[in-house]
Amino acid sequence: MATPTEETELAREWRLEINMGTAEAPDWQLCPGVREFQPASEPNIEDASDYDGDGWAANEKTGQSWELSLKIRRKANKDVKIYNEVHEAIRLAHFAYGDANKVHLRYMNRNGLPEAYEGKAIPNWQPAGGEYTALGETDITFTGDGPLTPIDNPLAGS
Repeated sequence: MATPTEETELAREWRLEINMGTAEAPDWQLCPGVREFQPASEPNIEDASDYDGDGWAANEKTGQSWELSLKIRRKANKDVKIYNEVHEAIRLAHFAYGDANKVHLRYMNRNGLPEAYEGKAIPNWQPAGGEYTALGETDITFTGDGPLTPIDNPLAGS
C-alpha cells in the first residue's frame, strides 16, 4: 500500500462567500477577485496567577475577537454600468449603521478540506488607489461582530 502524498497548502486555497439572502433563506455568493486573504482570531488572555501556583504563572482566556483582511480587484459590467453585486453589498454595508452594517460571511478551503468558518462582521472598505497603470483594488477589513463559528466545509463533497 502506497503512502499518501502530502502537499503544502497555498494561500489561494481560501474562498470567501457573502450571504446575499436572509438568515432564513441564505443565498451564498462568491466574492470574486480576491488577491490577498488574511484571517485572524485573537484570544484575550488575562493573568490568573496567585500564590498557590508556586511561582508559576496562570492564565485564563476571557474573550476572543476575529477579523478578516483581504484585497480584491473590483469587478464591473461596463456595458450596463454596474459593479459586481457582492462587492457592492460590502461597499454599501461599510456606509450603513445597525444591522445593515453587518455582513454575514463564510470562508473555507476551496478544495473541500475541513477548515471553514462563518460569522457576521462590519466591513471597512478602502479603495487602494495607485498610479495611472494600476488596476483597481480595494482593501477590506471585516471586524467580527459575535462569534466566528467553525462549520462543515460546504465544498467537502465537491
